[in-house]
Amino acid sequence: MHNRIKTMSMRAGQGAAALLLALLSNTLIAQDYPAKPIRFVVGPGPDALARAVSQKLTDAWGQQIVIDQRPGAGGSIAADIVAKARGDGYTLLLATGSHTINAALQKQSYDLIRDFRAVSLVGSVPFILVVHPSMPVHSVKELIELARAKPGALNYGSAGNGTPPHLAGEMLKTLAGIHLVHVPYKTAAQAMIDVLSGQPQLMFAVAPVGLPQVKAGRVRGIAVSTAQRSRMAPDLPTVAEAGVPGFDVIGWNGVLAPAGTPPAIINKLYGELEKALKQPDIVQRLAATGFEPVGSTPAAFADFVRKDIERWAQVIRDAGIKMD
Repeated sequence: MHNRIKTMSMRAGQGAAALLLALLSNTLIAQDYPAKPIRFVVGPGPDALARAVSQKLTDAWGQQIVIDQRPGAGGSIAADIVAKARGDGYTLLLATGSHTINAALQKQSYDLIRDFRAVSLVGSVPFILVVHPSMPVHSVKELIELARAKPGALNYGSAGNGTPPHLAGEMLKTLAGIHLVHVPYKTAAQAMIDVLSGQPQLMFAVAPVGLPQVKAGRVRGIAVSTAQRSRMAPDLPTVAEAGVPGFDVIGWNGVLAPAGTPPAIINKLYGELEKALKQPDIVQRLAATGFEPVGSTPAAFADFVRKDIERWAQVIRDAGIKMD
């Protein structure tokens, strides 16, 4: 019995020593990080946003942040690159809502939860529900009434199947009980060009694309997609308060690292990002691109990503959406 207790005590001591060694190793790794340039993979996502925060990291650490744009496949190409990279903090992904939609929509070559570690939510942006000025609607309530009176007669544009504006339209259809016809385009700008001509008649336009057209009087803004009103368009009600309870769609960008990246490096990245997002020049630069700085702990961002996948999965089920 005495020998057994002694063995158990030795094993416990070895376990504690191993844990302490791992913690010390993590700390030392973080102290030396970064020791070389960092690859920041973007796609889809605003290049300007990535460059703004990257410059602050370079200023702080003296290491170059190389922006690697990999558009296409709704962000799957970029995410696959980072998922397969070493978890050493030298390859990062600028993730967007397209990535959580992809995860909810169909099986990918990677798993957004398993193969990544959350660093921080960086910025958010609302979508503006806009209609052509010829439309006899000035509110979400009037839009719903018109759609119910003419089921299938109204078309809404988007930047393509499976994009946030597409699923925002599907969420509106489901929650309001109306029938709208989806018209996909290759880009948000292309969709907006046709909305300006009156066909399709409406769309959820990301704020940097939609607000200039609203201010110029070329389209009419009737609501914002987010749960709270936006500082970018304070006079516009939310879709939820305008008559569709539960509606909440937000455009966002955040930083993910490959699974296996040491917690100490994740925390060092988060700390520097949080510091950068509070600086006045960054706030101003993000505002110029339509984004509001956020900043969130790795745990909070991980929770946000999980919930975003669940939300889009529900929208996809309710709408019966299937990708070809």
